[in-house]
Amino acid sequence: MQRTTSRSLDQIVGDQIAKWQQQRAAEKKKAAAHLPTPCITISRDPGSGGGSVARILAKDLGMDLIGVQIIQQVAERADVSEKVISSLDEKEVRLRDLWLSSFFRTRHIWPDEYLDHLTKVIGTIGQQGNAILMGRGSQFILPPEETFRLRFIAPRDFRIRYIMKDRNADIETAERYVYKTEADRNAFHCKYFNSDWKDPLHYDLVVNTGNIGIEGSAALVKVAFAAWKEKRNPRPSRTDER
Repeated sequence: MQRTTSRSLDQIVGDQIAKWQQQRAAEKKKAAAHLPTPCITISRDPGSGGGSVARILAKDLGMDLIGVQIIQQVAERADVSEKVISSLDEKEVRLRDLWLSSFFRTRHIWPDEYLDHLTKVIGTIGQQGNAILMGRGSQFILPPEETFRLRFIAPRDFRIRYIMKDRNADIETAERYVYKTEADRNAFHCKYFNSDWKDPLHYDLVVNTGNIGIEGSAALVKVAFAAWKEKRNPRPSRTDER
């Protein structure tokens, strides 16, 4: 069983690296300089439907959706992590290492082996751009000026009902999942990032899916993401063009 999982992960990583290489080759053919396509990071309360919104965004925006399970497995397997990390050229490696060094220094964190792999993998994905990253503290790792950071919340009763429907679970099972997952995520962010992941100041947009719904949340995010990109790279005015 473990071999099947490993082969699947290797194939996923190989396909993603090949896609990055094709994108880079196409970009190099363009004469004009361009900014790297930004990434979106998603933090979500368990049962808020953030994963469903992410799938809609990935499809509508033409972005790669990098799930939390993939990030976790790549960070834990040094051989696969090295494949991802080695997909960058020297300049991109230097840029990534600069911001990761700054990340650890400003947060006064001394990374263990897992966190070292995790930050390098997420930093590499961020350098490639055009990806939606689910969880694993990616909102803390990638530079905020190059990352649109989302958080999805919802009232607890909404989240429990969502899990009951999504997983065909009874209310007791759904409640246990919501409480345990929330506690696990709290512990993860405290241990590795020394941060309150629920603080809205860590995000560019916080969306209450309980009030807006999944489709409405996706529509809202697309408008906000477009506005964020425009502010990040505004079009030249007529005065500027003269």
